[in-house]
Amino acid sequence: MTSALTRLADWSARTPKRLWLISFALFFTLTGAWAAASPLGSSPDEHAHFIRGAAVARGQIGGTEVMVPHTVAGIDGHFAETGVQLPEWYRNLPAVHECYSWRQAQPASCTPSLGNSEKIQQATTAAGRYHPGYYLVTGWPSLLVDGPKGLYLMRFMSALLCSALLASAVVTAAEWRRRSLAMLGVFAAATPMTLYMAGMVNPSGGEIAAGILVWTALLSIVLSPDPVLLNRRLARLGIGGLVLINIRPLGLIWFGGAVVFCLLLTQRRGVLGQVLRRKALWLWTGLLGLATAGALLWAAGHPDNSKIDIPDSLTTGVAAKKTLGNTEVYIKQMLGFFGWLDTPAPALMYLVWMGVLATVVVLALVHGRTRDVVAVLGMLAAVVMVPVVAQASQAERIGMVWQGRYLLPFAVGLPLMAVLVCATRAPGHGFPWRRLVGFSVAGLALADVAAFYWTLRRFAVGTKGSWVATSAHWAPPGGWALWTCVYAVAAVAVVLPALLPDRENAAARHPDRAAPRPDRHPRVHEPA
Repeated sequence: MTSALTRLADWSARTPKRLWLISFALFFTLTGAWAAASPLGSSPDEHAHFIRGAAVARGQIGGTEVMVPHTVAGIDGHFAETGVQLPEWYRNLPAVHECYSWRQAQPASCTPSLGNSEKIQQATTAAGRYHPGYYLVTGWPSLLVDGPKGLYLMRFMSALLCSALLASAVVTAAEWRRRSLAMLGVFAAATPMTLYMAGMVNPSGGEIAAGILVWTALLSIVLSPDPVLLNRRLARLGIGGLVLINIRPLGLIWFGGAVVFCLLLTQRRGVLGQVLRRKALWLWTGLLGLATAGALLWAAGHPDNSKIDIPDSLTTGVAAKKTLGNTEVYIKQMLGFFGWLDTPAPALMYLVWMGVLATVVVLALVHGRTRDVVAVLGMLAAVVMVPVVAQASQAERIGMVWQGRYLLPFAVGLPLMAVLVCATRAPGHGFPWRRLVGFSVAGLALADVAAFYWTLRRFAVGTKGSWVATSAHWAPPGGWALWTCVYAVAAVAVVLPALLPDRENAAARHPDRAAPRPDRHPRVHEPA
């Protein structure tokens, strides 16, 4: 069985193009399954992003500011939203989730109809200040198909974008000499929350997927330098950076943080000089500079004029203490906390994912050099302290609104950094690395399927319903059984490339049929 899976993995990774296409198809199956099997509007603020996407597709990049009363995190206020002109049924989107969200025992069968009125009316969206780039990609299907079908197509466009970014990260990891370890980092970073958000209409999905590609490309450039592969790695870094920076203002901070930590890991002489001499670097730097200027100008021209009644008791110190106390909650939200943050994953998922992450981090601390250890410990501290600093500095203006997924585009760097430090510094012998990778990816696949089924069960029968949703009150198009089977097959298949033997091992055992290089030119080998 194991040898058959290895042969299948070897076939899938025979060329970079084939590996990219297969990874893209499998990631799209996973993210598309989330898109098809989740009730419309069941993810955070998705109704606002649906409206924003449909408006941008119709040329309404801006709109009229409308003050709308809301209660967020227990704090009342009038929030500045953007009024746009859309078919009347879009006005019903904000209410489709209210009957079951935050009521875990209530299945999604209570969802009201959206209606089908095409009369043009004003709808409001809280996402009107967001950069229009993401919505240009996801919103155009609403021009082709009306009603729920158009909304599902918008989700699939988000899934396509994120799947392309994740597939590029897998191909980048597969270029490493110790590729099985490198690919484990990508699969550990692509948490169930990553895949879930990728299948929703929400900029977080593209932001997180772009973060994974940025970190994978940057770490490959500084830890596994190769002159032949440098231009393509710079291109992947540039593409990921453009997506990350153009989605939300925080993207620029996450990109800068990734650059700083990766520079800290650079220990080989001449690596930076080699990169700085490449014309491709300056081309992509110019494009990223233009994107940064555009994103900053957009943010400056679209301020948040919301008026929120922040209680006097919510001081900077109180906010910092509460945020620090919520660290465990934020970590769980980065791994998988679905719906409107009202549907936690099963305990199995958290145990497996945290076990894999803890293992690779400890191994990186054991095998890494001094600067590697400083970088890994710095990332651990940043995962805890960045939310504290960010929320404490803003609490007196906007309240306690932080969510774990906000940090995920940056936090994905922790498993990637830890795994790639091991791939660079740890000796290849004396430790069962292949066994570690095999058990890890098998556990991640199982945990991923468990999270998907658990969430689908919550929508189908509620948390107090039967474990097997045979009498579902709500079912997605095609039924829950179909999407669970599809997801399970894809979750196992997508991690198979991590079972590939490392390049020098494969060449030693089978010199006549070792997997070909991703290029036809000689390569400068990385140190062990």
